[in-house]
Amino acid sequence: MKAIQKGFTLIELVIVIVILGILAAIAIPKYVDLSTSALTAAKAGMTGAVKSSFAISIADLQGFPTVTQLATYVQSEGSSAVATGIQVVINGVNYTVPTYTDTTCATPTAAVGNTVQCVGSIP
Repeated sequence: MKAIQKGFTLIELVIVIVILGILAAIAIPKYVDLSTSALTAAKAGMTGAVKSSFAISIADLQGFPTVTQLATYVQSEGSSAVATGIQVVINGVNYTVPTYTDTTCATPTAAVGNTVQCVGSIP
């Protein structure tokens, strides 16, 4: 009587593992792009830092700061005051957190001496 073998041979198992490895190497990079989400998170973080600095400057100065004064409260390397807001550096690229002269965030600042009453978000 012949014995019936059950199971897979070693070659069949190796082929399946190789195919799964190839599929994983091709499919995973297409679905996982962390650089875009990291940049979005960095922009949100910098916006939050400028907004916190704005709140601290109001408390410290007992009034609304100018763009230049606000820039001194932002503790970020490469941050500076520009006419339209606070310029910050993220991964070597300059972004501007917009500032506004009214509390409804409708009128952008036009000079570094303008009083800031609202801080927007990096687009």
